[in-house]
Amino acid sequence: MANHLHRGDLPGGLTFGSVVAVDCETMGLDPRRDRLCLVQLSAGDGEVHLVQIMPGQREAPNLCRLLADPGVTKLFHFGRFDIAMLLQAFGVVTAPVWCTKIAAKLVRTFTDRHGLRYLLSDLVGVDISKQQQQSDWGAAELSPAQLDYAASDVLHLHRLKAALEPILLREGRAEVAQACFDFLPMRARLDLMGWDEAEIFRH
Repeated sequence: MANHLHRGDLPGGLTFGSVVAVDCETMGLDPRRDRLCLVQLSAGDGEVHLVQIMPGQREAPNLCRLLADPGVTKLFHFGRFDIAMLLQAFGVVTAPVWCTKIAAKLVRTFTDRHGLRYLLSDLVGVDISKQQQQSDWGAAELSPAQLDYAASDVLHLHRLKAALEPILLREGRAEVAQACFDFLPMRARLDLMGWDEAEIFRH
C-alpha cells in the first residue's frame, strides 16, 4: 500500500480508470454544519491519493472534474453522506455512483450488520481498524495512523463491489440497486435542503 498526500487538490493528469473508490473524512456528521477535511481516492491498485481540504476552501478543479466525469463510476460505502459533503463543499454533483452499503442492504437481509468493517471481513476476508474514526481530521498535520486509517476505507472497495455484484444478480436485485445508485445524488441534495430525516414518500 502506498499513500500519496496532496494539499488542496489532485495533481493534474492523474487518472483512476473507469471506477474510482472515494471516501471523505470530516469534522462531524452533519454536511450542513461540519467541514470536509480529507478526500481519499483509489483505483483499487493498492495506491491511495488523499486530498487534504483547507479551511474555507471552495474549489478543487481536478478533484471536481473527476467527481463529475460521466465516464468514471465513483464507488462509495454510504455514498449518501460523502456525496452531500462534496456537494456542500464544492457545489459538485458526484455521478455516476455505486454504493456498497446500499448493495449490502438489498441482498444481506439476514443481518443488520452493513458497516464497512463487517462487510470486508465477511465478503473479502480483510480486517480493518476503526481506531482513528473519531480523531481530529481538521488538524493541519495528519498523523501516519490517520492517513493509514483513511486509506483503508477505499483500498478494498473494488473487491467488495466485485463480491456484491454476483449476489445482486443472483437475488434479482441488480436493477433495483442501480436505480438506488442513480437516485443518490438527489437524495444527498434533499439532505442538504433539510429533508434528511423526513420520509417524503410516506403519506
